[in-house]
Amino acid sequence: MPIVLEVLQIVAPVFLLGGIGFIWVRVGGEYRVEFVTKLAMNLGVPSLIFVSLMQAKVAPAALSEVVLAAVASYAALSVAAFVLVRLFRLPVQTYLAPIIFGNTGNLGLPLALFAFGEAGLGYAVVIFAVMAIYSFTFGVWLVSGGQSLTKVLKEPIVYASLLGGLFLFQGWSTPLWLTNALELTGQMAIPLMLITLGVAVARLHLASIGRAVLLSILKSAISILIAVMVGRWLELPPIAFAVLVLQISTPVAVTSYLLAERYQADAQSVAGLVVVSTVVSILVIPVTLVFLL
Repeated sequence: MPIVLEVLQIVAPVFLLGGIGFIWVRVGGEYRVEFVTKLAMNLGVPSLIFVSLMQAKVAPAALSEVVLAAVASYAALSVAAFVLVRLFRLPVQTYLAPIIFGNTGNLGLPLALFAFGEAGLGYAVVIFAVMAIYSFTFGVWLVSGGQSLTKVLKEPIVYASLLGGLFLFQGWSTPLWLTNALELTGQMAIPLMLITLGVAVARLHLASIGRAVLLSILKSAISILIAVMVGRWLELPPIAFAVLVLQISTPVAVTSYLLAERYQADAQSVAGLVVVSTVVSILVIPVTLVFLL
């Protein structure tokens, strides 16, 4: 029961802030999604990603084995997700990235800390770093519809991810005044993303919910299977193995919705995936943790 309550406490803000956006639109409030998306993706999210990676505390011993496990897991998951999307004849631009990339930051990090302590958090941060760099380079290129790399590399979020990863692995840090400014700017990202998600859900068509439920269940099952196989193959120690499974199987990230909105990749369908997969995770994550603990 404590695990279930912890999961609920972590995901509750997702639904609360999303509910604000939902109600705002339903009562006739104006909400300019394009402006908010640009603000979040050009300022808020890059600052949040960079500071999160730079300030992460990772034991050097955890780096090599967990980085390899994370890279192998995401590579296998990318192939499996591509096959799944093709099997269901879905648009690759819209559905592939959300199935690959999970909410390893807002959900995965606190869950790893709660379940496995500081050691678990260290492993979780490494996986988060790998996911962030992969998501905001290849993922951005993917959601943009395979546009030229020149255009994709103009995205601030790509540089923030690469630079944050560099600072993490080198142990560098920015001056305190700059860190404080970036941290303050990054704090607006999550509320903006979640409220905008609620706005999208308010405009969602019911016909797409059934597909979102099926894809969310399949994403969770495939992700867990791949993480277990990779963890066993690399013979990870117990905590590293458990955290790998937990992080790889997290629900669809809210940033997937913002990227879809930015590049006109059927953002409403992605919003449905975010919400439904998060609801599914309330049931799946506690059961997964029971087997991992």
